[in-house]
Amino acid sequence: MKTTINKKLGGIAVVLLGMLVPTTMMAQDKFEVSLGADVVSKYVWRGFDQGSGASIQPSLGLAYKGISLSAWGSTSVTELEPKEFDITLGYSIGGFGITVTDYWWSGESGKYGYYKDSHYFEGALSYNFGEKVPLTISAAMMFAGADKNTDGDQNFSTYFNAAYDIACPGDITLTPSIGISTKSYMYTGEKISGFTDISLKAAKEIKVTDSFSIPIFVQATVSPAMDKTYLVFGMTF
Repeated sequence: MKTTINKKLGGIAVVLLGMLVPTTMMAQDKFEVSLGADVVSKYVWRGFDQGSGASIQPSLGLAYKGISLSAWGSTSVTELEPKEFDITLGYSIGGFGITVTDYWWSGESGKYGYYKDSHYFEGALSYNFGEKVPLTISAAMMFAGADKNTDGDQNFSTYFNAAYDIACPGDITLTPSIGISTKSYMYTGEKISGFTDISLKAAKEIKVTDSFSIPIFVQATVSPAMDKTYLVFGMTF
C-alpha cells in the first residue's frame, strides 16, 4: 500500500498474489527494477489510522511487459510494534490495471506464516482515463484470509475510490479523492461502512541540485465513517 492518505509463502504461489502497479503504466518491452521509500508524519490508509505514527515505507518492484511484482513495507520510527509487509502482483495495459495483494500488518511480534489469521488477500481493478481526463477510478475487495465477520465467515470487505489530478501553478499537482467502504470489519473489528476518506492532496518536487529533487506532499483527509481528520506530510526518495 503505498503511502497516502491517500497502510506473502504459505505456498510460493500464494506469495505471488500481491501487487501494486501504477494504473497509467504502459506495457514495457524491457525488464525494469524500481526502488524507493516514503517518509510520512503519520500512516493513514483509506481514511483509517494505522496506529504507527511517523513511518518509513520502502518499496521494491520488478516489471516486464506490463506484469509487475512488488514488495512494500511500513515500519514506525516512533513506536516499537507497528510493522507491515505487503506483496502485490499485477498487470496493466493502457489505463487498465488489475492487481492481487497480500497484506500483512501483524507487527514486530506477529508471526508471518499464519495465513488464515493474519493475512488479507485483496483483488483490485483500476482505470485511468489519461492526460486529457486525469481521473482514476478503482474498486477492491478482500476475498480470502483474515477478513472475517463476527460469525467467522469471509466478509468480502469492499472499497471504491475516485481521484482526479489537477495541474496547478508552481508545478503543484492537486488531487482531490473520495473513498467508500462497505462491509469493512477488517479495519476495526466492527462493521464500518460509508465514506471512509475524503481527501485533498498537494504534491510537488523540491529541487535540491540541478540533477536531484525530492517529491513532497501534504494531504488533508476527513473520514466521516470514523469521525476523524488527518493532516499528513510526506516525502519520497
